[in-house]
Amino acid sequence: MTDKLSDKDKKDWQNFLNSSEKLQIKDIEQINDQSVLERSIDLHGFTLEGANKEISKFIENCYLNKVKKINVITGKGMRSKNINDPYQSSELSILKYSVPEYIKNNSELMKKIIKIDFESVDSPSKGNFNIILKSIK
Repeated sequence: MTDKLSDKDKKDWQNFLNSSEKLQIKDIEQINDQSVLERSIDLHGFTLEGANKEISKFIENCYLNKVKKINVITGKGMRSKNINDPYQSSELSILKYSVPEYIKNNSELMKKIIKIDFESVDSPSKGNFNIILKSIK
């Protein structure tokens, strides 16, 4: 690869900077003439309480902004310090399990959700799951 830009590249870049042309948003897919938005949230490092608050706000915001699919990254829980604590649940203390349970048990959030991908939650090889949101009526 060359370190120098050609005069044509420089001119093209300058023309782009001076133009009012907009770049296409890459997280919008066109399916049957309907826009499908997808967003992700990474909950690594959150406490259980912090993760629950953050996912609630995120789902509400996505719903209001007509997002259809949310990818929730929780991690697999392999490094969770709660695993060795006999006074805590080995499953529900790990975000991978507790966040989807929190969502499922929150009736206000569930009014906005079509589906939570519990198959991914139950898979030992996955550290994320998807949520499909309803459309605003």
